Amino acid sequence: MNSLTTILYDWSKAVADRLDWLAPLAARIVVGWVFLWAGWAKLNNLPRMTEMFGSWGIPAPQIMTPFVSGMEFVGGILLLLGLLTRFTAVPMMIIMVVATIAAKLGDVDSLATLLGFEETNYFILFAWIAIRGPGPVSLDHLLLQRLRPNRSPATYGA
Repeated sequence: MNSLTTILYDWSKAVADRLDWLAPLAARIVVGWVFLWAGWAKLNNLPRMTEMFGSWGIPAPQIMTPFVSGMEFVGGILLLLGLLTRFTAVPMMIIMVVATIAAKLGDVDSLATLLGFEETNYFILFAWIAIRGPGPVSLDHLLLQRLRPNRSPATYGA
């Protein structure tokens, strides 16, 4: 039983510890890439997007559409680079909540439906990134190493 415990717990923990850098990098690449291009598409089609925002009942669509589109585009770039990662993840979470409420709330008939929305999954991924931090393969990590050379990277979570 001890060898089974070693294989199932200790070995998998040792492997996970060596790959600890990979999960935040992969998460940042996925959401960064998606939102960079989603924001770019919206910025290049602002009149239509403004109409859609208005039809969803989003207040001040003439202001909110370019703001959200720009945040998605710039936020996507920042997440890809791992720069201002936690700061960027929070408004992206808010955008996902508003998108869900404005465009999809009427479609929610169960928890399974809500959890199946892309927006819900992106919200959870942004929340994880905000809590976990950008990881060691990020500009945040490099900057904090330079700005705070006497602190361990574990103390700032980068």
